[in-house]
Amino acid sequence: MPVACVSKGERVDEALKLLRKLEFPSEAIALVEKIAANLPGMIFQFRQQPDGSQVVLYISSGCQGLSELEPEVIQADWQMLYQLIHPQDRSKFTKSLAVAFATFKPWCWEGRIITPSGKLKWIQGACQLEPQTNGDILCNGLVIDITNRKQTEAKLRASEARYQAILDAIPDLMFRMSRDGEYLDLKGDEINLTFTKEEIVGKNMRDLLPSDIASIGQETIAKTLDVGTLQTCEYQLPTPIGIRDYEARLVVSGSDEVLAIVRDITERKQAETSLRNLAQKFSKAFSCSPDPISISTLKEGRFIEVNDSFMKLSGYEQDEVIGQTAFELKIWVNEGDRTQLLQDLQTKGAIRNLEFAFRRKSGELLTTLLSADVIDLDGVPCILAINHDITARKQAEAQMRLAAQRDRLLTETLVRIRSSLNLEQILQTTVTEVRQFLQTDRVFIGLNDNELRAKTVAESVDPKYPSVLGWTTDDKSYIQELKTIFSTHRVRVVEDVTQIIVSPKLQAHYQKFQTRATLAVPIMLGEELFGALIANQCSGSRYWQPIEIDLLQRLSEQLAIAIQQAQLYQELAQLNTNLERQVEERTGQLQQKMQELEKLQQVKDVVLHTVAHDLRTTVMGNLMVLKNLLQNQAVEAREQGAGEKISPLPPALCPRASSPISVPESVIERMIQGNDRQLAMINSLLDIHCCIEQGVILHPQPVNLNTLIERIIPELQPLLRDNQATLENLISEDLPLVMTDPMQLQIVLLTLLIYSLQQNPPGLNLSLTATVVERIMQIQIEHNGVAMSKLDCDRLFDLYVRDPQAPCSTILGLKMYLCRQIIQAHGGEIGVISNHKRGLTFWFTLSVAD
Repeated sequence: MPVACVSKGERVDEALKLLRKLEFPSEAIALVEKIAANLPGMIFQFRQQPDGSQVVLYISSGCQGLSELEPEVIQADWQMLYQLIHPQDRSKFTKSLAVAFATFKPWCWEGRIITPSGKLKWIQGACQLEPQTNGDILCNGLVIDITNRKQTEAKLRASEARYQAILDAIPDLMFRMSRDGEYLDLKGDEINLTFTKEEIVGKNMRDLLPSDIASIGQETIAKTLDVGTLQTCEYQLPTPIGIRDYEARLVVSGSDEVLAIVRDITERKQAETSLRNLAQKFSKAFSCSPDPISISTLKEGRFIEVNDSFMKLSGYEQDEVIGQTAFELKIWVNEGDRTQLLQDLQTKGAIRNLEFAFRRKSGELLTTLLSADVIDLDGVPCILAINHDITARKQAEAQMRLAAQRDRLLTETLVRIRSSLNLEQILQTTVTEVRQFLQTDRVFIGLNDNELRAKTVAESVDPKYPSVLGWTTDDKSYIQELKTIFSTHRVRVVEDVTQIIVSPKLQAHYQKFQTRATLAVPIMLGEELFGALIANQCSGSRYWQPIEIDLLQRLSEQLAIAIQQAQLYQELAQLNTNLERQVEERTGQLQQKMQELEKLQQVKDVVLHTVAHDLRTTVMGNLMVLKNLLQNQAVEAREQGAGEKISPLPPALCPRASSPISVPESVIERMIQGNDRQLAMINSLLDIHCCIEQGVILHPQPVNLNTLIERIIPELQPLLRDNQATLENLISEDLPLVMTDPMQLQIVLLTLLIYSLQQNPPGLNLSLTATVVERIMQIQIEHNGVAMSKLDCDRLFDLYVRDPQAPCSTILGLKMYLCRQIIQAHGGEIGVISNHKRGLTFWFTLSVAD
């Protein structure tokens, strides 16, 4: 059997019919009638076959709201519904079904379920079992959600607990009374009686009750005895806990005797008062609500009641609305909206925030949100509808969208201006996007050129209308008129060109290009007018919105920047062209000079190499001769006796002399010293030249620093002895090996020690130390001789021409420069520190061997 979709009202009717068929108590049926409108329910039918298998024949759509399961799911496997039953209630559920199937009595069960989303619900199920001729058992039943009732009962129990003391103190009272109002007997709690039982029995009500209440009671007794039917009367009586409302039910209990059952109805009276107050509040809420509210019939849509807000929204008076339908009043702009509304009410039961167009009496269209529910008024299904006017919000949203589009257009234009120097592309893209934004017929840009002409340089136009692209004029009076217009009005807004007075030339322009409305903004930077950004409406007159005017104003500023940027770029390109030409000329001149310098450098290298080698050969030859001469002279001196000898120069050194020239030994020694200095300088120059051309050539290997120093010290002993100096080696034997070229390191150590001896007076004390930090060894040579200024310390190892009067000779300066080149080739550093008190500290660093 297919699953049927029924409305909430139909489900309630089916449930009530089934409850009456199952002979439910009248109180339960009344309760269901009162609250069923808000309770989702499920109607079901299934068949149990003789073998115990069960087939679900029908499940109403209410199962989705009740159990959160679709009807098809339960029909496929009814055990899915059984799995939702609370574990503590499954046993009772199973037993109740077993008893019903065993006795064929109506099944009724209450219990809890846990929905797939985790909600706990109370449900009540009931069904009628009908045995079939083939042995099957057909079950027709209803399951309703009683969660609200259970919650209400829980609250009532809590309320009863709070007021139990009062209820126990005021039980119902029963009196037997005679026709004349005498109390014959009573039954009840004496605590709540103003008088004791002994004080009441035998007395007349006129003696105990107020006269007005006694008169009412007397009349009710007489009517009860005369008519013979149940009579009731209500009255108020002061009690120890205050004025209470009572209801007395009187029936004939004997000859001239009645039985009066007195019940405290104070709570009921209070509830009735609360209901009246609540109804009054709802009535006020309906009439005073700021949102339009209407009640109309479900079938025809005929208005039954509307509030003041509805009349204000629609523009109709109340007598114009009541009894009319929305179609008759033409409120529905789209008739399909009401059809959709009815369909949604049938499927969903309620509508929330349905957006639709609302037409007022004046014909103005509004946008409203409709929320509706189906209610029952005197058995007539009606629609309670609430409209919320969102027209202002929609307009604001539209303005926000326009503003967002405007800002996007401005941002993209600014990005194009900053990222591109193609002015033509910038202008054409701008007019295209502006026309799309404005939804107008034509947008174009006109500019002034250097020849005092006006010209249209970019345009976007609807193909139905003539194009102004390429239009130009050199009419000075016309151009001046346009300049005056834009200078006077920074924004020219014309909604209808036929309603303004313009010059014949401008009027002819409007007619030629079919312009009906125009919006023009000058393109200016400061006071300079570049041109204008113009939008035309050709199809008719047009109202230009403020946001549209603002867009053109902002774009005109950006376009002015773009135009000025393009002009600056052109100027810059011209300057760049001139600069490139000048740079090319200067580069050619420099290249020519560099070639000349390169040739001079080659000549210098050849001269230096040739002269140095020739000088070196000559000096070495002189030294050999002089040393041999000095040696021979020494031998003769030993043979002839002491005293300074005068040796004749050999003929080879004085070829023009007729006889040998005698030279003192001291002169020969000075000549040898001079040649030694010249040879040392030539060797240093050659070494520096080789270092510059090829770099320092190293053959690094692990070296023990102490071993190297012990090899150097004997070579220094004559020099130490001549200068009365001492050298102390304080380097630890435990230091690691250093990675260095031993020959090059020996040159550095000898140069630094010789420099210290030659630049200080006799009696110098020298010391050698070394430390290792992070695999870098620092070697120090310290003496207590003459200090040095910071400037001299900074440039001691530089290559420069020394002052002839400087204490450091040119030869020694060249060797100090070579020391730096050697240490830097090892990847180390070298320097000198002047001590505060006296002396210097030379230091350099080398890497420790792995």
